Amino acid sequence: MLPAGKSAIPRRGQRFFGKISAATAEVPMTDSPPAGSGGDGPEPDGTEPDPRFTFANERTFLAWSRTALALVVAGLGVVQLLPPFPGVPWGRHVLGVPLIVFGAVVALAAYREWVISQRALRLGQPLARSVLPRLLAVVIAVMAVISAAVVLASALR
Repeated sequence: MLPAGKSAIPRRGQRFFGKISAATAEVPMTDSPPAGSGGDGPEPDGTEPDPRFTFANERTFLAWSRTALALVVAGLGVVQLLPPFPGVPWGRHVLGVPLIVFGAVVALAAYREWVISQRALRLGQPLARSVLPRLLAVVIAVMAVISAAVVLASALR
């Protein structure tokens, strides 16, 4: 017996998405390159993890990639668009260049952590703790101190 207001006949969209769901369930999914392709992604050892975990791992990688891109753009903006600090001609570079370099570090570390996490998921091992949040917090704190020093040095001249 169906609940009130529910029809036993599927609507048009329900049939369409039901067909897609059935078709995608039959297609084997893999996030590793084909054998012999020489890819540098996770090793194909172990079993294929639940796609939800793989997608969550990829979303985390993409979030860190956006953070890395934002750091690079912020560094470029500081160097190219910020007006010079009076009396501190090197101030923009002291603030911007570390942001650009740290953006590159975050991008590489994000890929490394994606590979490590995907391998752990395949092998059924616990996930390693991420170093990125702690690293980001330390770099932001250091950049805040350097920014304060540059602003104070500019104000005192």
